[in-house]
Amino acid sequence: MTPVCERLLDDGLAALNVEIERPQRQRLLSLLALLHKWNRAYNLTAVRSPEAMVSRHLLDSVSVAFAVRGPTLLDVGSGPGFPGLVLAILNPELQVTLVDSNGKKVRFQRQAVMELGLDNVSCEQVRVESFDATFDQIISRAFAALGDFVTLTEPLLAEGGEWLAMKGGLESRELESLPAHVAIHQRLALTVPGVDDAERQLLRLGRIDEAGRRS
Repeated sequence: MTPVCERLLDDGLAALNVEIERPQRQRLLSLLALLHKWNRAYNLTAVRSPEAMVSRHLLDSVSVAFAVRGPTLLDVGSGPGFPGLVLAILNPELQVTLVDSNGKKVRFQRQAVMELGLDNVSCEQVRVESFDATFDQIISRAFAALGDFVTLTEPLLAEGGEWLAMKGGLESRELESLPAHVAIHQRLALTVPGVDDAERQLLRLGRIDEAGRRS
């Protein structure tokens, strides 16, 4: 990868106060190079330049790492593997499952997992409605409207689990679409280095009981 991309990654990680080891840094750069190579042939993402991919994919994924505790994480509607691949690189103890129904994107995920040696990642080509497993946290970057995200994935969320919704702007009707037994516990503005033209935020959601307490 180009020196410019390396500098953008290093500066972005520093701005996010995220420290990584050299092997993790190399894996992130290798992931970037692989994405750029595949994207020219398979159109995996609308982001074309590797420099833009650093901020739009790598750093955007890194920006939510502070909220990921696992130990199991489902990345639903993962596309070419973001944020799940990046989160798996940052935390080798995290068990990450990537789910997407798009065959070419899942093939890329599997190639990345193989080339990067990510033993803590599994890739599933399946519609989320047909998936059968449970996870401590479920994350989504651009999978669906908030209410649909929660409703479609609720059977997959373990007791006491948490949804993490990466969103841009959020309209009031999205909030109103949440089931009555699900509440937003935290709403955090995200600052992603190199992304100045879009609002970014992270919503942490969980089930509540009739008294409004977390369940």
